[in-house]
Amino acid sequence: MTMNCFALTGISSEVVRELQKGKPRTLELQSTHNVVTLAGLEPGAAVFMTSVDLEDLSSGDTGIIVELQSVSITMKRIVEFTQGLHYEERERLSARIKVRCIGSSTVKNVTLESMIRPVEVVVVKSACYHAI
Repeated sequence: MTMNCFALTGISSEVVRELQKGKPRTLELQSTHNVVTLAGLEPGAAVFMTSVDLEDLSSGDTGIIVELQSVSITMKRIVEFTQGLHYEERERLSARIKVRCIGSSTVKNVTLESMIRPVEVVVVKSACYHAI
């Protein structure tokens, strides 16, 4: 079975393995391309998640399909002081998501228009079932 969905890339292998155990988990993502991808999604959406970096994502790469249970995009302010009186103010956009694994999959096709557009993939859902 093939399906179109958006992709979250560069996720640590440990996180992917933990999600494959079936329990929902909350993650905080800060990579710009992942935050951009999540910004337009609502709870209930299916998303492809992989440990492969965005630049390397191609046909045949494996990962998991997760269901978004919650999504929150926030801006954090960071103030850094250097040399006594001089300081820099920075902002960092991040996304907190709660996800649940719904299956393993393999990439069939990747569409990446630019760094400020979501990464879209066509995936083939694996037909392997796990006993609980």
